[in-house]
Amino acid sequence: MKFVAQGDRRIEVGNAITTRSMARRLPQLMRRALALGWQVDRRSVIALLACEAASGVLEALGLLATTGVIKPVIASGDFSANQLLDAAPSLTVVVGAIGLRALLGIASAALSARLAPRISREAELKLLDAATHAELAAYDNPGYNDRWDAADRGVDVSRELLTQCQYILAAVASLIASSCALTAVHPILLPLLILAALPKGLASVRAARVTYIASLTTAKDRRLLGMLRWYLVDKQTAAQIRSGTMAHFLISKYRATGDQIDKTTDQATLRSAKISLLGGAAGGFASAVVWAALGALVVAGHISVAALGTAFLALSRVSTSLDGIIGYGAQLFRTGMYLDDWADFIDEAGGHRINRGPEVPTGPEIVSADSITFRYPNADRPALDGVSVAVRRGEILALVGENGSGKTTLSKLLSTLYLPDDGTITWDGTDTRNIDASAAWSRIAVVPQDFACWPLSARENITLGQPTPEGDEAVLAAARAAGADEVVEELRSGLNTLLAKEWWGGQELSGGQWQRMAIARAFHRPAGLLVLDEPTAALDPRAEHRIFAGLRRHAADRAVVLVTHRLTNVAIADRIVVLNKGRVIQHGSFAELLADRSGLFRELWDLQNERTGQVPAPGSSNHGVAPNQHALF
Repeated sequence: MKFVAQGDRRIEVGNAITTRSMARRLPQLMRRALALGWQVDRRSVIALLACEAASGVLEALGLLATTGVIKPVIASGDFSANQLLDAAPSLTVVVGAIGLRALLGIASAALSARLAPRISREAELKLLDAATHAELAAYDNPGYNDRWDAADRGVDVSRELLTQCQYILAAVASLIASSCALTAVHPILLPLLILAALPKGLASVRAARVTYIASLTTAKDRRLLGMLRWYLVDKQTAAQIRSGTMAHFLISKYRATGDQIDKTTDQATLRSAKISLLGGAAGGFASAVVWAALGALVVAGHISVAALGTAFLALSRVSTSLDGIIGYGAQLFRTGMYLDDWADFIDEAGGHRINRGPEVPTGPEIVSADSITFRYPNADRPALDGVSVAVRRGEILALVGENGSGKTTLSKLLSTLYLPDDGTITWDGTDTRNIDASAAWSRIAVVPQDFACWPLSARENITLGQPTPEGDEAVLAAARAAGADEVVEELRSGLNTLLAKEWWGGQELSGGQWQRMAIARAFHRPAGLLVLDEPTAALDPRAEHRIFAGLRRHAADRAVVLVTHRLTNVAIADRIVVLNKGRVIQHGSFAELLADRSGLFRELWDLQNERTGQVPAPGSSNHGVAPNQHALF
């Protein structure tokens, strides 16, 4: 049985949790725990089960031997050496069982401690694998983020899974052993004790449900806390927090969000405490009934005085075992609910698992978009609406437009990172929906606006962990084409230098140096489609000129899509597409678009270039500045 829920219905699922659900699920959860442990270290799992089984057998022997210890003592009313000799065999069994069980307990704890971190790491690896196999569009969907948070919580609690399972196994083994001894004393005692444990069991399940629902309710706030913490301490935002004097505001927001979480948690804790108090009171009354029944059996002569000591011990052990099964069972049940979220994410990647066709592309020789439409979740209008473009191998296609016009979105669709809602993107005539995603991505090279600064060596930052047969020769060739060879030459260990100063021996790069490395990555990949999205935004004029001067050579065996606001750079393009609010409003060569004085391209060109004539000559006064130009100093 698994709790299946979509979106906000997970709260309803939490409300549907019952004692019957717990009873049905505990065996499944224990199998899941042992199965995860089996995957990471089967020998340790076998040893753990053997320890718990042996411990249960030893406990049963110890309890049954207790009568043999007590009976010689009370038979004559006094204690002598002869009674001690008569009790010695039983006493040896009791002491031996206690000692061996203690050793087995130490071994079980050690095995559990060995398995727990391995299980957690395996669960996290499975989660990361699922996340990397989700469609890129998933990150734009709020529901995906909620499911990720819930699944990540499952990873956190997976460390406790086997420990809780071990405790339950130990309690079950003890219960079986004690039950055998208690039944040998009198058959009616065991069912009475089980009935006495029910109130506490019901209370534990209800308390677990309250805790789980509180966790779901606060998931969004906890995610906000994590984001605020990252922004407060990360180097990328540190300067802006200080220059914008934002620390007080962000910390206040963090505190307010934390207070909201505390309020919800306190309410849940209070409610759980009330439930536990009622369950404990009812359980205490029921336990009193059991002990009264035991006294009545002794008075009636149904239990011998010698067996009374064994009964006391057995009742105590059975009670402790039942409490353990109920208590740890409730914890395991709550853990299982989080693991359901984890398992659902593993199966479906948060509902966005990549599920495309099996076609393996070559080239591509031509990439075409035919009347495509794409809308981000909760957006007021489509990011792209009825767009048709094409780019061929050996050709440079430039995408131009104002902010929000859809340029970057279109480039992601052409490179199969997104799939269109309507219309088709084809590679050499094959719909990208039918192309194997990983195979397609191996044929593209992308320089995004926000490129990653990987904490890896300079070599790995260029190869992305995928070296070619040419080795460093290809790496250095890509670096020269991107102007990153100058960066590599300045590194203390060349290509072996770690590009992260947070670690010993690491070295940091400037924004422009990182951008050269990002471009070198793209030039290193043996791709058929090259996408450059504002590739020179952080470069100085000399470095920018170097990139575009060599771009035509790199376009010889690739289809190139160039996204940029610097219109002087698009002169190199074979064709230019001008976008406005998700639609193509102009297309043509640089000369054709420049000649169209009524078009948006010419308007943007004039806006970018009109300031050139307003720059005052060296030594001139500010009186010559145009009326709409503001003095800088």
